[in-house]
Amino acid sequence: MSAPPSPEWMERYRERVNADPEMQVIGDWFSLDFKLSFEGDSWLIPVRRGRIAEIVHRPRFDRPARFTVSAPMRVWNKFIRPDPEPLYHDFFAMLMRVPEFEIDGDSLAAMQNARALHRMMNILKTMEPLDGRS
Repeated sequence: MSAPPSPEWMERYRERVNADPEMQVIGDWFSLDFKLSFEGDSWLIPVRRGRIAEIVHRPRFDRPARFTVSAPMRVWNKFIRPDPEPLYHDFFAMLMRVPEFEIDGDSLAAMQNARALHRMMNILKTMEPLDGRS
């Protein structure tokens, strides 16, 4: 099993999201805090107008999130690959067909921002695999 992402990996993710031309167009109304959880290792992602303001590793209780996107590392590793297998190729496919891939919390807020969230997840897929395979 591979390790959850490092702070440097997450910072590169932040840079990619913030530099993405599509996010600059579709992210204007996407402003909320959510978490990504990699096998219980959580990262707070405060988004302001489609840009990640900061990334907070293991946020304290006084930094709430509207929702959390979580999965075990083996699921994230299948998603963050250049050649994902069926069902692991898309954020929404995983939500519907991979039981360990979950959105906890305010799922309405997640779906109200589905287009921008989907783009952020597609950008996540362009990152270096966490299991060391490419």
